[in-house]
Amino acid sequence: MRFKRILLKLSGESLMGEQGYGIDVKRLNEYAQQIKDVAGMGVQIGIVIGGGNIFRGLSGAGKGFDRVKGDQMGMCATVINSLALSSALGAVGQKNRVMTAIRMEPIGEFYNKWKAIEAMEQGEVVIFSAGTGSPYFTTDTGSSLRGIEIEADVMLKGTRVDGIYTADPEKDPTATKFHDITYSEVISRGLKVMDITATAMCMQNDLPIYVFNMDIVGNLQRVLSGEEIGTLVHN
Repeated sequence: MRFKRILLKLSGESLMGEQGYGIDVKRLNEYAQQIKDVAGMGVQIGIVIGGGNIFRGLSGAGKGFDRVKGDQMGMCATVINSLALSSALGAVGQKNRVMTAIRMEPIGEFYNKWKAIEAMEQGEVVIFSAGTGSPYFTTDTGSSLRGIEIEADVMLKGTRVDGIYTADPEKDPTATKFHDITYSEVISRGLKVMDITATAMCMQNDLPIYVFNMDIVGNLQRVLSGEEIGTLVHN
């Protein structure tokens, strides 16, 4: 197996599927089945999921919301998505638990690194919700933080695109794909892989990031089996 323990970062937007907002049950169930298949291969899995399909703090701030309250709304959005994924995983028979960065029992268990690792070692998928629990941090930074804390071998960033390109391939047809790239180059080129805080944290703590298209069913398993279908970011 290529990686023993992973932090899977899913975007809230990709949960919308074809709908344009909210949660597409078909996409949710596809994700759950893919995650279960990989857990069945013996991979330990932690997950962070964004909230952009429901609410984005930063765009809320642009519309007159207080930034801190906007970010707190965004954190709640990630909890909604996490509960949806937890429910879908339960439906396919995959044991899992939701941990929250803010106390909200009984919705989820308050995050604790050692409990999370213990659960993963016993074959449970652990979903980390509510970001870092603090405003001004994105779920990208939440993923970096959790990935480093749980001592993951890699952060797998599941997106709509099959890797990192010189420009946005959805807008620029001449954009070319990187097979691998350093964190420094990502930052100096201003590539929108993750925000700078998240990228810098991964760089300082040597957590590689692998960007791939999660929307194609089976891709998660392909990445873990060693197929080169995305882009690796490393030191």
